[in-house]
Amino acid sequence: APSPTTAVPYTSVKCIDVRKNHHKTKWLVPWGSNPCEKIKDFDEAVSRQIEANDIVFAVHIPLPSKEMSPWFQFMLFIMQLDIAFKMDNDLKENAEITLDVSLAYRDDVFDDWEEIAHAIELRKLKCTFGSPKTLESEGRHYDCDFLPFMEIGSVAHKYYLINIRLPVNERKGINVGIGEIKDIRLVGIHQNGGFTKVWFAMKTFLTPSILIIMIWYWRRITLMTRAPVLLEKVIFALGISMTFINIPVEWFSIGFDWTWMLLFGDIRQGIFYAMLLSFWIIFCGEHMMDQNERNRLSGYWKQVGPIAVGSFCLFIFDMCERGVQLKNPFYSIWTTEVGTELAMAFIIVAGICLCLYFLFLCFMVFQVFRNISGKQSSLPAMSKARRLHYEGLIFRFKFLMLITLACAAMTVIFFIVSQVTEGHWKWGDVTIQANSAFFTGIYGMWNLYVFALMFLYAPSHKNYGEDQSNGNGEELQLTTTITHVDGPTEVYKLARKEAQE
Repeated sequence: APSPTTAVPYTSVKCIDVRKNHHKTKWLVPWGSNPCEKIKDFDEAVSRQIEANDIVFAVHIPLPSKEMSPWFQFMLFIMQLDIAFKMDNDLKENAEITLDVSLAYRDDVFDDWEEIAHAIELRKLKCTFGSPKTLESEGRHYDCDFLPFMEIGSVAHKYYLINIRLPVNERKGINVGIGEIKDIRLVGIHQNGGFTKVWFAMKTFLTPSILIIMIWYWRRITLMTRAPVLLEKVIFALGISMTFINIPVEWFSIGFDWTWMLLFGDIRQGIFYAMLLSFWIIFCGEHMMDQNERNRLSGYWKQVGPIAVGSFCLFIFDMCERGVQLKNPFYSIWTTEVGTELAMAFIIVAGICLCLYFLFLCFMVFQVFRNISGKQSSLPAMSKARRLHYEGLIFRFKFLMLITLACAAMTVIFFIVSQVTEGHWKWGDVTIQANSAFFTGIYGMWNLYVFALMFLYAPSHKNYGEDQSNGNGEELQLTTTITHVDGPTEVYKLARKEAQE
């Protein structure tokens, strides 16, 4: 597949609009069949006595002779301002720029533009100037950070138009002390159509495979005369959450203008990760040899609690960002002091919960491995059939734990890389190239992991009878008093020795 996203640079065109109540009546188009009247720079505007309020920065998306496509899935725009240094118009400390922005669309070059959104937004300018601020430095540009500008969760139309005004009101202090703005440049990021097709094909192929193994797994459990145990229920719930991610509802985004798809995708992913983290805790807990509080979800509230709190924090953060963007695509939680502090607070709380979780998990894994190695000393006293059976159980657990650690490591790397890749446009200049193999590989890996879990942990229907010839009592202690095939799972039989003591 091609790389997941493409970044396209756009430079705005400065249009003149001198009519009263202009933005309510007409859209200004930079080029095409009915282009606006343009100016080259602000010096020309001054010489022609055109006020700043009558200049509109217009950007047509996409570039000439191209069309946007629903296969692009989303559009994210980052703004960069070209600000020149002038002695009489210096950039103030903590300057804020006020943007009067409008977004419109059309599907035919002869249609009228239809408004999607209009908003007045504030953005904080974070700029540095490398030279001393003297007369010789006039005309040199500030080095300014990227500003988050806009995000749309669907690309349902062929052509888009952005009109940006910088309204000046000296009495109210609007757009005063922001330096001399020479140009407004945008970077438009969208998903590649080729990558989208590969992604959709993967989802369509994987959905039935997980669904089939899930039905088979649950059928094996219902064939047992006993009720399903906690571990079996949790594995089944993990299968359901994986299927929820897999179901390719994205196909509908090709025909419908569903802007909420990005938010929906985040929620689906969040549910899966919360379920996965809970599964690991319960999986280790159920293999704990000296723990009596087994087979009850209430026994894991201390470990599952931080996962629930962390997931809820990230959900609130996502709703504050992408939830609001459904109404106003120009909104960003990072643009205000309070918003930034809240966002950071949610992320920090989620991060602390994740750290606590990993401490719990590492401690439990250590305990389980220690107990299992202690149990292995009692295996030689068993009959050959039962010894092989228990050795298989121990090997299965150790193998799964190693695979789990590998998967977890890959996911953490993937999460950090994707955050840095996205964050590079929001708060820094670190660039990492994440290719499509990484995205599809992680996604496929989790599907294989869930598939393997259900395959390995489906209840066995073989009857391992008690070996009566063994007289040292070890065999009896390693199993439960229930010897029926549909009694507790083999894991519990192996784990019962300490409980009985």
